[in-house]
Amino acid sequence: MNGVVKTFVFLDLEATGLNKDRPKITEICLIAVHVSSLENPVTNEAGEVQLPRVMDKLCLCVDPGKPLTEGASSITGLSNKNLGNSEKQKFDTTLINAINEFVNRQAKPVCLVAHNGFFYDFPLLKTELLEQNEDFPGTMLCLDSLQAFRDLDSPTSRYIKGRHTLTEIYRQNFGKEPNHSHFAEGDVLTLILVFICQAREILKVPSYKNWEEIRPMYT
Repeated sequence: MNGVVKTFVFLDLEATGLNKDRPKITEICLIAVHVSSLENPVTNEAGEVQLPRVMDKLCLCVDPGKPLTEGASSITGLSNKNLGNSEKQKFDTTLINAINEFVNRQAKPVCLVAHNGFFYDFPLLKTELLEQNEDFPGTMLCLDSLQAFRDLDSPTSRYIKGRHTLTEIYRQNFGKEPNHSHFAEGDVLTLILVFICQAREILKVPSYKNWEEIRPMYT
């Protein structure tokens, strides 16, 4: 069905603020899922989709080196104080090496997936990488799940405000609120669940980009 990607690495970032704030990453979570788990979901007795049993996780908190906005701190629960008290390190080559080693352990080809990734997560991650004079291979694939869910919707509903937020898509599929929103690992797990619910449709015509097409959020 998919024919290209063997592993999808679902990604979420928490950061100090929005694009206009020139944000820095405060938390990063990557969870790798093999395509076989997406195409052959497991359900519980009630028929609800369950998370795959086989998943690799990398979740790290990061000292951003700049103040978090009040809004970002309120939403994520992260602050300069609790990150400092926990002696978290900055986004550096050690963290980049950890990400690369994590990705290299996965069956290839690999595709990064993030909700609103083309607008926020991927450009911010690209900025942080370039600031360390590093980058991912240009041929690495990326997929924006927000765009993918919009593409599945009808033309009249495609751009209704709020319809394709991660929380709203979860409500549509599960009839309840997701757990741990704005908590990087929680958001990634929510994304995996809603992705699985429509994986067969999404993977028929995926709108991939190569990493080299991603522009940094700022320089």
